[in-house]
Amino acid sequence: MSIVENLERVREQIAAACTKAGRNEADVALMAVSKTHPASAIEEAYAGGQRLFGENRVQEWEAKSAQLSLPDMEMHLIGPLQSNKTNKAAGLFHTIEAVDSLRIAQRLDTAAQALGRKLPILLEIKLSHEDSKHGMAPEELPALLEALPALSHVIPVGLMTVPPLDAQGEEARPYFRHLRELRDRAQSSIATLTQLSMGMSHDYTVAIEEGSTCVRVGTAIFGQREYSQP
Repeated sequence: MSIVENLERVREQIAAACTKAGRNEADVALMAVSKTHPASAIEEAYAGGQRLFGENRVQEWEAKSAQLSLPDMEMHLIGPLQSNKTNKAAGLFHTIEAVDSLRIAQRLDTAAQALGRKLPILLEIKLSHEDSKHGMAPEELPALLEALPALSHVIPVGLMTVPPLDAQGEEARPYFRHLRELRDRAQSSIATLTQLSMGMSHDYTVAIEEGSTCVRVGTAIFGQREYSQP
């Protein structure tokens, strides 16, 4: 199937999951995760009506963006962000979804101020036992929430998580539910924290049932990752 056909199928499944959960389909965004896929794949998805995309690496998107001119597309950084790449990331991405420390938030705030923009951020929470997963521990969240209002050029808009790799489908539900509960509590400190970025190709229907406002789908749209790409 083509990328456009895959997009249509995923959208139909999102609509069905929303119906099952009694949710409005308009409240769940679809992010097409284009990491490791060429710029031409992004163009094909864009031609199929997709506007929201996600990439894992600053340098990968920097290279692809030079090949593209797509009005009104929105690109999020969903992979870990190193301190030395915050300035570049603030200029390349609409939203940073992997903020896991006050230090990163502060550096992004400084970079966004220099660019004269307000930068939406999501806070990545590590709910997985896997060492390979990134994010802050849930118990670290309150201190970060207390410090964020002092920053003037980043806007905390939600939370993000990636469940353990071995938590497939229904097994991912407790992780999604936990993130939703953390978000609900966090809103008492920061009212703008409304979004829940959770759910990927193998579990996004469950994530929607647990309140996801954005599902990050790569393989189900673009196929298997092309690791030979820059």
